[in-house]
Amino acid sequence: MSEVFEGYERQYCEISASLSRKCTGAASLDGELKKQKVSEIKSGMEDAENLIRKMDLEARSLQPSVKAGLLAKLREYKSDLNNLKSEVKRITTPNPKNTSREELLESGLTDTLAVSADQRERLFVSTERLNNSSERIKESRRTMLETEELGVSIMQDLHQQRQSLLHAHNTLHGVDDHIGKSKKVLTAMSRRMDKNKWIIGAIIITLVLAILLILYFKLAH
Repeated sequence: MSEVFEGYERQYCEISASLSRKCTGAASLDGELKKQKVSEIKSGMEDAENLIRKMDLEARSLQPSVKAGLLAKLREYKSDLNNLKSEVKRITTPNPKNTSREELLESGLTDTLAVSADQRERLFVSTERLNNSSERIKESRRTMLETEELGVSIMQDLHQQRQSLLHAHNTLHGVDDHIGKSKKVLTAMSRRMDKNKWIIGAIIITLVLAILLILYFKLAH
């Protein structure tokens, strides 16, 4: 429900309840006091009519699913305002013909006021229920948005962790490649060292044999 409409609605309910009380009080007044009270009532009715027009414009500017319910409530408010107008008209209409008729009209006015007050009370209760429902819906939406934001945050964290794991995997793969290359280099160096050992050994043996031959020849002569 529109917050603007709710604001107009609260103002109207307050004005309507005030007008109902003033009508009840004006029915028992006479003379200038009655005229003054009726003037206040008419001024309040103009304010109520302005609020109804504003609610009508606001309701028609909303989505069809929301607009239908608000226009139904607005029809009830218009009916309530028409009842108030009828009450004011009965209060201000002189009827000096007979007392019994006045009493009958006053009784009818009191009944009308009671019915109107009861109707306003029901409207007010319905309005409060709708407002409470609207608040619950807003709270549910807030919870849903917070849950969605939390889910997005978790997904981002998981994505970052996945990227970190992929980077670590690539790093380990690179380390494995370097270790493999280092192992090949060490193997080649080991082979060369073994080969050099055999060469040095052969050279030493050759030198020893040469020395022995030289000594033999010297000793022989």
